[in-house]
Amino acid sequence: MSAFVRYRQEWFGNITRDTLAGMVGTFALIPEVIAFSFVAGVDPAVGLYASFVISVVIALTGGRPGMISGAAGSVALVAAALVRGHGVQYLLAATLLCGLLQVVFGMLRLHVLMRYVSRPVRTGFVNALAILIFSAQVPHMLHVTWHSYAMIALGLAIIYTVPRVFTAIPSPLICIVVLTVVSVLHPMPLHTVADLGRLPDSLPHLVWPDVPFSLDTLEVIAPYALAMASVGMLESMMTARVVDDMTETHSSKRQECVGLGVANIAVGLFGGIAGCGMIGQTVGNLRYGGRGRLSTFVAGAFLLLLMVLLRPWVAQVPVTALVAIMIMVSASTFSWSSLRDLAHHPRTTSVIMLATVAVVVGTHDLAAGVAVGVLLNGLFFAFQVSSMLSVTSTLSADGGSRTYRVDGQVFFASSDSFTDAFDLHDTARTITIDLTQAHLWDMTAIGALEELVGRLEAQGKQVQLTGLNHASSSLLERHTALQSQG
Repeated sequence: MSAFVRYRQEWFGNITRDTLAGMVGTFALIPEVIAFSFVAGVDPAVGLYASFVISVVIALTGGRPGMISGAAGSVALVAAALVRGHGVQYLLAATLLCGLLQVVFGMLRLHVLMRYVSRPVRTGFVNALAILIFSAQVPHMLHVTWHSYAMIALGLAIIYTVPRVFTAIPSPLICIVVLTVVSVLHPMPLHTVADLGRLPDSLPHLVWPDVPFSLDTLEVIAPYALAMASVGMLESMMTARVVDDMTETHSSKRQECVGLGVANIAVGLFGGIAGCGMIGQTVGNLRYGGRGRLSTFVAGAFLLLLMVLLRPWVAQVPVTALVAIMIMVSASTFSWSSLRDLAHHPRTTSVIMLATVAVVVGTHDLAAGVAVGVLLNGLFFAFQVSSMLSVTSTLSADGGSRTYRVDGQVFFASSDSFTDAFDLHDTARTITIDLTQAHLWDMTAIGALEELVGRLEAQGKQVQLTGLNHASSSLLERHTALQSQG
């Protein structure tokens, strides 16, 4: 019953703000989705339909209330090669398979891999997205007349000043209305939404990919579907984590992954491209009070309403209004405190964050940036832990025995330092290796210890192992003939 109450609260606990914030999210979706559709090589209607279907379905099935999902650039980059090589119908088939894989990922709880994404990587991810969101607006500000700059400035002034005196309606909506009215009453050389691409003129309908149902087709779409599923899940999980941090709440990442898969299956059946969480639009939704599932639903439902029923009016919205909104979203998304932290945080933390930003911005591939960040984080962590290993020795009064005390973690990165600390030509005939303050983590550590004992015994020495904890002792007994003496 408590789950039902919570679910109802997520839908109807904040109706006014969720509705208005979702409408802001819709206008933030339009330019990005159309741009990403061009990246993927598909008609803008394909991306817009996809964003409608994903938002509506994931509002019902997802695990992170308040998160906006749609046709995203990271997935579009993966899909572009498939569209160029085989056409849109193969993209629809790959979208269906992508959704199925994401459902499987969720059922297998692969979302737990996000635990290995550290805070510096998440910060780099957010900062890179902010930079990409802003850079996507730059083409709209090049080779234009002064009217465009004046309208963008007016839009930003409305967005930032109106909330100081009036908060009932999100200022981006006011910005869109005011700039549209100004451009209609006083015609000027401005690009409009209609110039971005052909807008949908009908409701989406069920389709089935027109491809051969064969192993050859599977061989074509499987690599792309796997890449789309992985990138989409990664971006959605990262976005969900950002929302968790901003709202100081928790969410079900497993349910979000399964819900995304269900949404992408629905997208494929309605002729759209696979999508995932969109952090820029999500931050805009949160900034203007969107916290529940209703805001996600409204972002998709209002998009369809605008595109189909209000198409003539939406077509007249100046692109400068959307640019102003996205500049605000970019500024809100960027973690400005991370610049100050560069001077105070450990150098390795700063390197990880900056490397993540550089790779994402350089490649426009969010997955690549996160992968590099996680890899660097793992390498730095392994280096730091391995450098904490110490081995000290004590020789008995009669010189007949020596005790080596190992303190720290013995694993693949520290095993060489561990073995190098022992003198194989020691004059003592009895060697005791005290592992009370140590832990053996992997087969590299076990192999290093076994090899060390073997070499010492080959020198005619008697070797004793003491102090192994239960986990290390069990690992040793399962994979070697060595025995601990307690």
